[in-house]
Amino acid sequence: MRISQLSTASGVPIPTIKYYLREGLLPAGEQTSATRAEYGERHLRRLRLIRALLEVGHLSIAAIREVLAAVDDEGMSMHRVLGTAHYALAPRIEPGPDDEEWRRARQEADGLVAGLGWQVDARSPARDELAQAVLTLHRFGLPATVQALRPYAEAAERLVGEHEIRTLPRGGSREEAVEALVVGTVVHGRILDVMRRMAQESASARVFGTPATDR
Repeated sequence: MRISQLSTASGVPIPTIKYYLREGLLPAGEQTSATRAEYGERHLRRLRLIRALLEVGHLSIAAIREVLAAVDDEGMSMHRVLGTAHYALAPRIEPGPDDEEWRRARQEADGLVAGLGWQVDARSPARDELAQAVLTLHRFGLPATVQALRPYAEAAERLVGEHEIRTLPRGGSREEAVEALVVGTVVHGRILDVMRRMAQESASARVFGTPATDR
């Protein structure tokens, strides 16, 4: 297909496709003449992934390039490819180097992960996210012990193990797996947050009642 047809099929404007080509995010088409190139399913698949990373994951072009490089590296295991995408989605936490409170919170977070027996890389940004949450709980005088956080960890482990990990396509392309991971992580995370807030409202109604004057 020509670039105009690729644009129609993908929903991506031609100027944007040309930008992706210049940036090396999209592989060049097969040159059929000095001014014409042909594109195929491979390019449609890559554009879908780029859109997922950009529109759902809200990643920068630099981060997208890093994820795509991992996808294209056939020597990299699928676990590392998915990990690259996961880490790119994580917010950056920058603790002060001399912050003793932060160091204690990070130790507590690491202790929780170790106690669960989870295989999480020491460099995982999620460890810093967890440490930041622990630190916030401490500062507001709320419980942040292993016992207090374990129910959340166990619920997450059950949800991922019994449902989410099974939604990742196996035997297909790396691009399909990364797209599913990115969309699933972001959208399912949003759904989980929304459902949790609605569950809180429902539980509040049961525990504290809903007087007629509140309605």
